[in-house]
Amino acid sequence: MLRVGSIVIRVDDLVRQTAFWSAALGYVPREDPASDPAIDFVLLHPPDGRGPNVSLDRMRSTVQVPPRIHLDLYADEQPAEVARLLALGATEVHWDRRPPDADYVILADPEGNRFCVIDAGPPAATED
Repeated sequence: MLRVGSIVIRVDDLVRQTAFWSAALGYVPREDPASDPAIDFVLLHPPDGRGPNVSLDRMRSTVQVPPRIHLDLYADEQPAEVARLLALGATEVHWDRRPPDADYVILADPEGNRFCVIDAGPPAATED
C-alpha cells in the first residue's frame, strides 16, 4: 500500500519559500536554509507528524500556467485564511472560468506556484 509522503515544490528562493510555506501551513522545517547556503532542499513537516510533508527543492524551473498539479488546502474559515495567506505574500489569481458559486479561491505563493483554498466550513444556513 502506498501513501503520500511528501509533495515537492520547485522554488528559486529557498529561504523565502521556506518562510512562506512554514507560516502558511504551520509546518516545521527539518533544516534551516538560512544557516547554510549550500542547502538546496528543505523538508517541511506537520508538527504532530500527521499528514504529508511538503518539500521545497531549489531548482530553476518555469511556472506552468495552468499548473499541471496544485495543492488544494481546506479551511474551516476560508475568508480569514485567504486574508492571512495574502498577508504572508500570496497573491490572488483571477480565473475567468471560475464559477460564481465556487467553494475555492485560487492563490499563488510568492514565486507564482498556484494553490486553492477550499471552503471546508459548515454550509451556510438557508432560509426556509
